[in-house]
Amino acid sequence: MTDHIEHAAGDEHPAPTHSGFVALIGATNAGKSTLVNRLVGAKVSIVSHKVQTTRAIVRGIAIHNQAQIVFMDTPGIFKPRRRLDRAMVTSAWGGAKDADLIALLIDSERGLRGDAEAILEGLKEVHQPKVLILNKIDRVRPEDLLKLAAAANEKIGFVRTFMISATTGSGCGDLLDYLAEALPEGPWYYPEDQISDLPMRQLAAEITREKLFLRLHQELPYASHVETEKWEERKDGSVRIEQVIYVERESQKKIALGKNGEAIKAISTAARRELSEILEQPVHLFLFVKVRENWGDDPERFREMGLDFHS
Repeated sequence: MTDHIEHAAGDEHPAPTHSGFVALIGATNAGKSTLVNRLVGAKVSIVSHKVQTTRAIVRGIAIHNQAQIVFMDTPGIFKPRRRLDRAMVTSAWGGAKDADLIALLIDSERGLRGDAEAILEGLKEVHQPKVLILNKIDRVRPEDLLKLAAAANEKIGFVRTFMISATTGSGCGDLLDYLAEALPEGPWYYPEDQISDLPMRQLAAEITREKLFLRLHQELPYASHVETEKWEERKDGSVRIEQVIYVERESQKKIALGKNGEAIKAISTAARRELSEILEQPVHLFLFVKVRENWGDDPERFREMGLDFHS
C-alpha cells in the first residue's frame, strides 16, 4: 500500500484518503462499546456492566489522519438461548463478514475462557484480515498478557496485536494509526462531522435503555425495550421527547416505575441530562411504561432493532 505520508508535504499531490469498515467483535462485556466511544471521541454506543447490552450493529465513525474509520460495534457473541439471542449473534457474525477488517477484542482478565475460545474457532471461517486487541491491560501482569497474545495468535493468523485499555485510552492511538493506514484508499463514506449512522430518535431511545439497565439491571434483565414515539422541536430552542418503555409483564412495569415513581424519575433525569449534552439544547423528556406481552417474539420489534427475526 502506498504510504500517504510521503505525499502530504506537497500541495500538488494531496494525501490520498482512506476509508473502510472495521468490525469489532468479541464476547459479551469485553468492552467493545467503551472502545468504540473512545476511538470515535463521543458517545455512539450504550455502555453498561450488563452483558449483551448492544443488540444490533451500531456504526461509530472516527476521522484519523486522512482516514475515515467506520467501526461496527457488534453485539457480543455468546451461546444463544432465546430468539433475540440468536438474532444478536447472527447480526454480529454478519457484521464481521461485511467488514474490510476484523478486530477481535478480548478481555485480558478473562483470557480465552468461555465464549472467546468459540469466537476464535468461528473466525477461522472468516477470510478478512484480522487484528487482535487485548483490552483491560492495566489489570493484568505483562507476562500474562504476552502468554495470552501468543495463545490467541497460535489459533488465528492475526496481522497485528494491540494491547490497550479502552477506559484510559492507553494504546488506542497506536491502534488508530494502524487502522488509518490499513484500510483501502478511497473517498469517505460519511460527512466529516457525522459520528454515527444511528438516527437521533434511535440514539435517544438507546440512551434511555442504558439508564434503565444501569438502574434496574438486577430486577429487569432483558425484558425491556425503549421506543421514541414523539420528537418535537420547540420554538424556544428546546426539544420535547416522548418515549415508551415496553416490558413483558405487569410485575415488570411496577419495577420500572419503582416505589412512588422513584425509579422512572431517576432514569428520566439521567437520560435527559445526557441527551441535553449530546443535542446541545434543553430537553423535556417524558417516559411512559407499557406492558407488551412477548415483545421479544414480535417481528416488528426485531425490524426496529435492525435484527433478523428468522435467524
